[in-house]
Amino acid sequence: MAAATTNGSNDDIRTRPQQSPLASQRAKQDGAPSDENRKGQFGGYFTLGYKEGFTQWWANVPAAAAEHAVLSYIPYLRKPPTHIQTGSAPPSANGSTMSVHDTAEKEADPVRTDSIADPFGPRQWRSQMVKLPGKNRALNEFSVERLEEAQDQNLVMLHGYGAGLGFFYRNFEGLSRVPGWKVYALDLLGMGRSSRPPFRVHSKDRQKSITEAENWFVDAIEDWRVQKNIDQFTLLGHSLGGYMAVAYSLKYPGHLNKLILASPVGIPEDPYAVNAAMPDPSDSTLPNEFSQDQQVTLGQSNVEISEAAKSTGDKNNFLNARSKAEKSAPDDGEKTPAAPRKPLPKWFTYLWDANISPFSIVRWSGPLGPRFVSGWTSRRFSHLPPDEAQALHTYAYSLFKQRGSGEYALAYILAPGAFARSPLIRRIQGVGRQMITPNGSTTSSVAVARQRRESGIPVVFCYGESDWMDIGGGYAAEQKMNEEKERILRSASAEERQNDRGAAKCLIIKKAGHHVYLDGWEEFNEVMRQEMEDVSRQKTKSLA
Repeated sequence: MAAATTNGSNDDIRTRPQQSPLASQRAKQDGAPSDENRKGQFGGYFTLGYKEGFTQWWANVPAAAAEHAVLSYIPYLRKPPTHIQTGSAPPSANGSTMSVHDTAEKEADPVRTDSIADPFGPRQWRSQMVKLPGKNRALNEFSVERLEEAQDQNLVMLHGYGAGLGFFYRNFEGLSRVPGWKVYALDLLGMGRSSRPPFRVHSKDRQKSITEAENWFVDAIEDWRVQKNIDQFTLLGHSLGGYMAVAYSLKYPGHLNKLILASPVGIPEDPYAVNAAMPDPSDSTLPNEFSQDQQVTLGQSNVEISEAAKSTGDKNNFLNARSKAEKSAPDDGEKTPAAPRKPLPKWFTYLWDANISPFSIVRWSGPLGPRFVSGWTSRRFSHLPPDEAQALHTYAYSLFKQRGSGEYALAYILAPGAFARSPLIRRIQGVGRQMITPNGSTTSSVAVARQRRESGIPVVFCYGESDWMDIGGGYAAEQKMNEEKERILRSASAEERQNDRGAAKCLIIKKAGHHVYLDGWEEFNEVMRQEMEDVSRQKTKSLA
């Protein structure tokens, strides 16, 4: 079972730093054998042979077909519904010609599983593209709905950087067992099979450009919520999806029953990340793909610790990082403190600073693309049955080769090494504590007297036992949120104290890494069901 923060066995995990961003560096740190001495599923670093890679490139499997193949591994769902309107196209000099209008012929009918073939049914499974306001804005959605019972709870799942909703294929069935719940998974705007409009940042101000990049994603999530007429829901975000889930909760308060962050990126603070130069807005548009950057696949990311930092006991813990930044600040406060030496390979920071995404390299490489992707997929999915691992490899490649869009936002949100330019640890305490107006807007002209403050929401930080993400950042965020609750309740009325729902905790999934939902899917699903059932109990209690 997941370990709570009070367990003494988690002391090492609490203080473990965020690790190297490169798999090769992590292997050296851990004393693992090199790739030359280690044989993967197919052997070598790029496990796919040239001939097999060329065959996959030539086959050009559509993203819809690849997603369908992955979802076919969902228990009790042999023929998953899959609409065929992928919101992207191969890179070209011209803008996307995809239309999100009048595509009935590409829609998929929902599939029902009865209680005979499905012991946890009957359930209805649906795949659709949800049109959003604005030009070429639509989100790919997969949902599971329980039939023949009242439904009053919704779970929304957000994937990580460059991934897609198909990566949750081992979670859909298990999470949709909970009575009264409907489960949704979304592809983020500009990723997966969602539409891929050109990504642009117009502001040259550092903080405003970060906010612009965040809003590009969270505004789409809010537009989707409005389109689906969902008022309250529980939000689960993995990695970059977790970062966006926090950003959503801060900008659009009043709609979350619970926030679950699975190995979220961007919580701890790093002095280089908060001071590093931003990309030039003029280089953030789709036609400039050849001059842009992003991050290596998050399954192989983290920051290496310099020898100087090790000698001083600094393990890239956010508290130590903040202390170093404060000490380096000039007395007059007018100049930005010099960022510490980048503890990353020069080629890595060069690609990042040049805004060249790893998916750009896949697209440029043509027939070598599948082979390059195999260097990640063969290790990321090595614990899975060969047929599932192959399906996920094909799915990943089908997404990576799509037109670049949302991937270009990452250079504005994260600095090299997967540390946030605007760390969540600075604002996490505001989750569930925002002022909202009767219509849910924070910018409405409604009188302040009609505004109310959120009464807190439960927040769960979930990490893998072998997670490369900074687990200490999760514990620090938990502490900061609990301290904020204590501060607010000191001056609250008895009724406000009784109605406060704020809480934070960290859970560890055993035998899992960064992709906790897949590596330790059985325990993860059980933890999630418990959290969902808790939401149902709390609602029943509030109505009593």
